[in-house]
Amino acid sequence: MRVLIAAPTGREYRNIKAAVANAGATRHSYDTVNCGVGKAEAAATVATAVARASEPYDLIAVIGYAAGTAGFAQGDVVMPSWVRYHDCNVPDGFVPELTDPCELRGGDGTAVFTGDSFVDAAMVREVKSRFGVERALFDMEIGAVAIAARVCGGIPVAAVKFISDVPEAGHTDLSYEEFADANSDFMPLLRELEKL
Repeated sequence: MRVLIAAPTGREYRNIKAAVANAGATRHSYDTVNCGVGKAEAAATVATAVARASEPYDLIAVIGYAAGTAGFAQGDVVMPSWVRYHDCNVPDGFVPELTDPCELRGGDGTAVFTGDSFVDAAMVREVKSRFGVERALFDMEIGAVAIAARVCGGIPVAAVKFISDVPEAGHTDLSYEEFADANSDFMPLLRELEKL
């Protein structure tokens, strides 16, 4: 399978490039792009990479760090099953491509919510209540990449993330930075992709 890996930050990009380089023989072939942080840049970068590719991709995989709800611990590896925006204030069904959940490949049943901001404990509790979920991840790119993949011909999307912080446990953006600084081995994320 030909896989485009989308890594939001420069740190995540370097970490996954190193994991792929150190893995030796892999089941899939991987190209990697530093897609940038946030919905707009990630979608535009992934769409550009797909358009410029010499061969079509069978899968787009978003990797990196993400916040998690209570019940997750820093360092957990999670492969969510579906994504939707948490910061889209549009009535359900009015613009389905923005409000309906999008299925992700190879998921473990977990939801991921995409929005253009870091989340704190109050935001996490509000999103859990609004969408009726107990366990979820929060990121800034997966939902937008899923839309870009659909527009680019319906390429399936998967996501594999390290839980970097748990806002409901009192973690902050500093917790994220400390975790990311200390956890640069992305081989566990690559191993999950290799199972697909």
